[in-house]
Amino acid sequence: MMETRTTGSSLAIARTACFFLIAIQSVIHTPVASGQALTEERMHALVELIQETAKPISDGTSPDELIEKAAEHPYVLLGEASHGTSEYYTYRTDISMRLIQEHGFSFIAVEGDWDACWEVNAYVKDLPGAAQTAEAALTHFNRWPPWMWNNREVLELVQQLRSFNDSRPRADRVGFYGIDVYGLEGSLKAVLDYVAEVDPEKASEILAAYDCLMPFREDGAGYARRLALGGTSCEDAVRWVLEHLREEAENYREQDAKAYFAAKQHAWVVKNAEHHYRAAAQGGADSWNSRAEHFAQTVNRLMDYHGDNAKGIVWAHNTHIGDARATAMGQTGRLNIGQILREQHGRDNVFAVGFGTHRGTVLAGRAWGQAMETMQVPESVPGSWENLLYQAGISNAVLFLEPKHREGPLDAFIGHRAIGVIYQPERENPGNYVPTRIAERYDAFIFIEETRALDNLAP
Repeated sequence: MMETRTTGSSLAIARTACFFLIAIQSVIHTPVASGQALTEERMHALVELIQETAKPISDGTSPDELIEKAAEHPYVLLGEASHGTSEYYTYRTDISMRLIQEHGFSFIAVEGDWDACWEVNAYVKDLPGAAQTAEAALTHFNRWPPWMWNNREVLELVQQLRSFNDSRPRADRVGFYGIDVYGLEGSLKAVLDYVAEVDPEKASEILAAYDCLMPFREDGAGYARRLALGGTSCEDAVRWVLEHLREEAENYREQDAKAYFAAKQHAWVVKNAEHHYRAAAQGGADSWNSRAEHFAQTVNRLMDYHGDNAKGIVWAHNTHIGDARATAMGQTGRLNIGQILREQHGRDNVFAVGFGTHRGTVLAGRAWGQAMETMQVPESVPGSWENLLYQAGISNAVLFLEPKHREGPLDAFIGHRAIGVIYQPERENPGNYVPTRIAERYDAFIFIEETRALDNLAP
């Protein structure tokens, strides 16, 4: 069957706003610059270990050994130490395309909105009604921060995917999907449009159910604030819509199975977004965790969607793909997709690659919603993971973090830099360093000594 697109009190308030800001950033800021204090002896041992382990890489090109190791795992998680660094995107593109071309990987799932990413999916698969160009497909990434996916580096990935897919049968084309819980407005509309088309008599009931959340479709934080003041929850209403789609699965799937899959995922986005914002009003780890669980649930659905032999690639921040139990996040009860997928499928089935740099430039904003800026990334803090790599004389290299490395020098919690879409370089120490047991967090780590900002395409 041809695949089609679906169209588609004051304290409480302050607490809500504060927690929401934390939840929507892609990195947990931890007030520790370098984790455990490293003795000179331990630092020397770490530098020696790095020098023995590091394998040089050329610009933008990944060594065969990395591809072969990654390809042995059905879940390959590719991180980034910021959302605005060119090299993280170009290396991930190289790794992803080689896994797709040489080892039959089925899809790329990114830390982006399902709605906007579906437009890119439509383009790379040449679906009916898709954008005519890759540039046009990327314009759907118009929610802040738009540069995160509407940039020249992603454009090149999308063009490569389209070219690869054009030579393949439609049923075997590689997908591009979003796994984030945001993009509420687009997903609300997509579900309403879908039901109006396949079951017009039910459309008014779906609209009435979603009416509770409609005033907050562009302002999920506003919904969290309302709940903090004792307002009515939309939990039951959005759950009912998802249950309805499940109950009608046989009927709707018969009309167009792939359109049904996309619409049901939109309904999951609405349900889980409501949970995410509602949890933000309550404080604690649940809001962060609901987002992480949505990431993992979506990837698992995509694996099922692509069949028994499916293999998937995930692009997300290091904070998401590197096992939370190996960081300070675990001490606060926060999960991430790296931990969840290892627990669900076994470590042998998940390969996580972290990224980092010593210095450079990055694209980010100084506060949520503010204009993007090209900012200087200061040289890494002495005693941090990145600085140890630099002191080891490493320029561009990959380190394979084997089980034997989970003991000894690398067993220490070492500060590891994480930059989100919000960044203030002059304040990054200690706020942007996450104490990390590096060999437990990742299976491999790519270090680029000096990096540059993304090439933005968004207006």
